[in-house]
Amino acid sequence: MKFVAVTACPTGIAHTYMAAEALTIAAREMGHEIKVETQGSVGAENVIEASDLEGVTAVIVAADTKVDKSRFAGLPIVEVPVKDAIKDPKGLIAKAAEAKAEAAPKAKAEEAKPAEKESRTGVYKHLMTGVSFMIPFVVAGGILIALGFAIGGIYVYKTPGTIGEIIFSTGKAAFALMVPVLGGYIAYSIADRPGLVPGFVGGALASAIGAGFLGALLAGFIAGYTVLLIKKLIKLPKSLEGLMPILIIPVLATLVIGLVMLYLGSPITAINKAMSDGLMSLNNGSRVILGLVIGLMMSFDMGGPVNKAAYVFGTATIATAANGASPIMAAVMAAGMVPPLGLALATVIAKNKFNTAEAEAGKAAWALGVSFITEGAIPFAAADPIRVIPSIMAGSAVTGMLSMFFNCTLKVPHGGIFVLAIPGVVGNLGMYIVSIVAGTLVSAALLSVLKKKVQA
Repeated sequence: MKFVAVTACPTGIAHTYMAAEALTIAAREMGHEIKVETQGSVGAENVIEASDLEGVTAVIVAADTKVDKSRFAGLPIVEVPVKDAIKDPKGLIAKAAEAKAEAAPKAKAEEAKPAEKESRTGVYKHLMTGVSFMIPFVVAGGILIALGFAIGGIYVYKTPGTIGEIIFSTGKAAFALMVPVLGGYIAYSIADRPGLVPGFVGGALASAIGAGFLGALLAGFIAGYTVLLIKKLIKLPKSLEGLMPILIIPVLATLVIGLVMLYLGSPITAINKAMSDGLMSLNNGSRVILGLVIGLMMSFDMGGPVNKAAYVFGTATIATAANGASPIMAAVMAAGMVPPLGLALATVIAKNKFNTAEAEAGKAAWALGVSFITEGAIPFAAADPIRVIPSIMAGSAVTGMLSMFFNCTLKVPHGGIFVLAIPGVVGNLGMYIVSIVAGTLVSAALLSVLKKKVQA
């Protein structure tokens, strides 16, 4: 049989390519042909062309973000979260193979299913679409700001025209787009292109009034669903329908979102400020507990919604922390590095607990761990969740607690070990490294004890 597939995860870094590889290997082992298009952080690769659809049995869409499926019209489509393609690629291909036989006799009955699925998973998918577009702005802006500080010192912004100040200002401009982009692409996920204008404007207003991340979330959802409501309520004659996307929708939806943000902005801003002030004024005991919670969240689903909630929260605190030095972001990144690092170390010190494929995956996990790609732990967790997930959660919790206890801080939202060498990026660098190593050792030790020996 012949299949085509599209994989896409919120960050476009790990899940996207792991799912593509899993589907490719599974199809080859099952004797099928498959072409997988990856929609990652660098854009679409291995793009499915019209010629690739000739003789296709079914289409597999393994994605947690919005994917345009219009080009697959008339073909059976199996749509699942990206993690399903990683955990059970052969089962997913088998499901797609059955979809063709069911498509013709059950076409009408199947029509209601996409809407039903959307009602269950839509909010998460819309949020993850916004996050996936936001993260490159956060990463690029944060790292450029750090480079600016490294080159020009902590008062780089007072030296206009210097290389350091130019890099700093460029990073600051990119970072400032984080909130509007989040609102804009949440609205885009809900209402397609007509949602972009009100979504971006709502996000920009949220940023301007200090409503920040929460305001952008609210603005994006309100803008998107406002557009859908306008399209449903306003019906123009055929001769005037062209005015809807270029005049009626953007003007009315943007007006609505402006009024909403005007009246709701103050309460959201107050919530943001109270949350930020409360976190920054925590005593050492409470900070340790917060670090523990962050660690558990980062390892619980390794790139899923819980992990992303902790990550997005951490990035938001960079904007509110003094000089951009966030202890929460430091705990987030450190805890997120531990799962793949702990597993990589475990494959070395407990070789009899891992099969050949896992040992090879352990080599890649070193690189993924130091790069702050938590998803590197997924293949191990999928194979043995009962033992792996508690072990990596324990290690990440230890790292989160230690990072917060030692008051380590971080000025960038990503980069892993590669940003640690930039002067001024990490506060209390020595103890930050100790925190990461300690969590890695805890996870590796637990895995070495809990996992069963591989049968010869």
